[in-house]
Amino acid sequence: MGYLEGLNWAAIKKDLQQGLEKSMAAVKQSAVVVQKKAGELTEEGKRQYKILRLKAKIHDMIADLGAKTYLLISGAKAKNPALDTGVKEIAARIKDLEAQIKVLEGTSTEVHAKTRRKARSKALKKK
Repeated sequence: MGYLEGLNWAAIKKDLQQGLEKSMAAVKQSAVVVQKKAGELTEEGKRQYKILRLKAKIHDMIADLGAKTYLLISGAKAKNPALDTGVKEIAARIKDLEAQIKVLEGTSTEVHAKTRRKARSKALKKK
């Protein structure tokens, strides 16, 4: 009997779920505090918060993807995870979130450029 055959997957999944729930509760509690403060933050702070939230979602989805992939390849009838529709759906959602992050990160450059232009414009007007 191999090492993995003796594992109780239901218990492992339950433990993982409990750990994720505790972590998410802590993140949500922190997010509430951050969200209240976000009203006081600049646009840049709000943008950074959105990026952080998206990255947290990606992290969770990657964990799901890893678990699903592992179950597919470790089963008695191992399957190619790249052919599984569930794996493809998770990968597509991750790509979508990554695209959203790129848009937000691109906005950063634009915001900074606009801020610099405004500052230069004000400085020139004072002269």
